[in-house]
Amino acid sequence: MDFSLTDEQEQLRDAIAGFLGARYELEKSRSAAKSDVGWQPAIWRGFAEELGILGATLPERVDGMGGGPIELMVITEELGRALVVEPYVDTVVVGAGLLGRSGGARAEDVLRQIVSGAARIAFAALEPTSGPTFHDVSSTARRDGDGWVLDGAKIVVTSAPLATHLIVTARTSGERRDKAGVSLFLTEFDAANPPAGVEVHTYRTIDDRVGSDITFTGFRLPGDSLLGTEGAAWEAIDATVDEATVAITSEAVGCMRKVLADTVEYAVQRRQFGVPIGSFQALQHRMVDMYMELEQAIAAVYLAVYSLGAPAADRARSVSAAKVTIGRAARFIGQNAVQLHGAMGMTEELAIGHYFKRLTAIESEFGSSDQHLARYAALTR
Repeated sequence: MDFSLTDEQEQLRDAIAGFLGARYELEKSRSAAKSDVGWQPAIWRGFAEELGILGATLPERVDGMGGGPIELMVITEELGRALVVEPYVDTVVVGAGLLGRSGGARAEDVLRQIVSGAARIAFAALEPTSGPTFHDVSSTARRDGDGWVLDGAKIVVTSAPLATHLIVTARTSGERRDKAGVSLFLTEFDAANPPAGVEVHTYRTIDDRVGSDITFTGFRLPGDSLLGTEGAAWEAIDATVDEATVAITSEAVGCMRKVLADTVEYAVQRRQFGVPIGSFQALQHRMVDMYMELEQAIAAVYLAVYSLGAPAADRARSVSAAKVTIGRAARFIGQNAVQLHGAMGMTEELAIGHYFKRLTAIESEFGSSDQHLARYAALTR
């Protein structure tokens, strides 16, 4: 199989790397992440207007460029290499994925807003008792005249404080863990000024991102807030979450490439006993092991990327294999990078600590290694 990029994909990668290299300083981005704003709106506008990456993987009918999984991999790897905190995956992969698979005039309108940079999406799906199982839904939506009334609680809604829209899962029929009966609802959202019936608790995560816990109590929604067919959202959710899982594994590859490169550079420069510590054979072996973990992770991500268009079971198996492989590699490379840098490895001043925190978060995002290992085993029986 040929894993080389086309000329257009190489140009996309170079354009993103050049933009981020010139305008995305780690210190500035961390300061923005810790501010009340929580991100850099100017960077987001640049993504839309200068790079066009917000629409690179979206269909041409909504003003996108019609790219596919390879373009997604190129984009997310470069975003990971620069440790970008802006909500690309939440908006372009999860939000646009759910909207595109659900269809409808309102969904198409919001997709165009995503491409232009005007809309940012947060997916309110996980609940206090559900763990990372997206079909374990206790929140309910019931018809009330021409609209809906939503009740329930959602936790760890990443990027919610930055979002202009929420996509919420709610049960319209069936029992709590049934895949049938889960519906999707789209609503405009402002975390700083929530509407009646919505309570928002916002916080910063360990990897310098933002999230919210949201409670809905008799929250009224218009009739056109329902996305797709009532009670039939699971197929769209399942495919979108798998695509998002691939996106963050690709992001992790970008992070790990940067972490390994910085570690090797430090080992060349840092001197002990009059020689660079990189000349010590034990440390050379450690860095070779880090390199081997990275190469295995890259191969697993390639397989998952090429499997996104496969039948659901094959897709899920490859995605879970990649998530497990990435989880192991992220922990090994991150821990060893911190150790090889000594006490500096976890300081705010050094990039390694920030990358390690993001890699740690990715290990659990969209399901832990143990959960994906269990899914892989179930699919190979």
